[in-house]
Amino acid sequence: MVNFTSNTYQMKREILTFSNKISKHQSKPDKKFYADMTYGMLASQSCLLTDIVDQLHENSKKVNSVERLTRHLNKGIPKDAQKSYLAFVRTMVSNHPIIHIDDSDVIKPEGRKFEALGLVRDGSKSTNTKTVYEKGYHVTEACVLTGNNHPVSIFSRIHSSKEKNYTSTNSVTFSAMERGASLFGKATFVMDRGYDDNKMFLKLDALKQDYVIRLKSNRKLFYHNKWVMATELRNRRKGKVRMPLYYKGKTHDAYLSHVKVQITASKKDIDLVLVYGLTEHPMMLATNKDIKSKEDVIAVAKQYFSRWKIEEYFRCKKQMFQFENFRVQKLYAINTLNFYITLCMAFLAHISMKSETNALKVSIIQKADPVKKKVYFCYYRLAKGISGILSYAKEGVRLWFRTKRPAYRQLCLKLTA
Repeated sequence: MVNFTSNTYQMKREILTFSNKISKHQSKPDKKFYADMTYGMLASQSCLLTDIVDQLHENSKKVNSVERLTRHLNKGIPKDAQKSYLAFVRTMVSNHPIIHIDDSDVIKPEGRKFEALGLVRDGSKSTNTKTVYEKGYHVTEACVLTGNNHPVSIFSRIHSSKEKNYTSTNSVTFSAMERGASLFGKATFVMDRGYDDNKMFLKLDALKQDYVIRLKSNRKLFYHNKWVMATELRNRRKGKVRMPLYYKGKTHDAYLSHVKVQITASKKDIDLVLVYGLTEHPMMLATNKDIKSKEDVIAVAKQYFSRWKIEEYFRCKKQMFQFENFRVQKLYAINTLNFYITLCMAFLAHISMKSETNALKVSIIQKADPVKKKVYFCYYRLAKGISGILSYAKEGVRLWFRTKRPAYRQLCLKLTA
């Protein structure tokens, strides 16, 4: 039991140290709110305010605690807190950042009172032959890979076409690109074929960023002074560079080839990287990165295939923190709640970067009791282990925020006869 108590104390201290880095410019009530939300979500594995309050073990009535958290959520995301968070993320990233941008959805099929609720494609029900639309919101996320190749968010926005003054999904994506460019100076943006759009290429060129984008089958490229279909170039060539790759749960031998082409009406010079041996039709990747050797070709392909981690990031948010189960109704409050889930995911990234012999990390993994010893994505086991350790806590974090009152001295009067 002593070991459980020690681990619980160490875990609380780690969470509060992390929370204070984000809220260092906030008032004391706001600092406590940040700590309450981060601690409560990690302990309960839920974004429901009632579940969070249950883990705080406060003396006040539950309804009063929920109202307090709701009031703070309605304030939105302070700019100082967001700046502090992005500064913290920057410390976890290598000198050559790789940023993955992807879209997901939040489905609320029974929603009636949620603000600006629109129709979105349900990714969990849709297939290649069938598209299912449900009531919900779009989510645009930009994640950068940390030093140990785990994703952490630098941009996350829940949006809807039913919003007032809404422009387009592209404008939200451009905002994500601009944030990545301003945060790191120069990065490599990796995106799926849903972003094969001339506007995307032109925007990244304007920001002077590198990119690796998968192309659609109807993409035209300028090759040998004429416009040709990308698929025609794909079918003419064969993969010559062998690359072992773990893809969809199996180890494969992919074969790569590349050719110099130009893209968009401005005829920007790029390389078309072709990946054979993984799918029915070879993948076509467009990149403006310099390719001078087979190692460069392999590096580009590996950067694209690391994008599965942002898909797993979405899945982890929904599964470990019940992201689709929120009850707040105002869109800005939903985005604020999403910010605190993002903080929890960043805390998992922070723990993942600790040494494998770190005592706290070892305790977390032991508590999670994983089936496999080694995995490529460790957020699930970390979230499970942290929640397990915090389950022994009898108090939340309120005692760490007690007001220190001065020790008043008793006034003594000397009586004289």
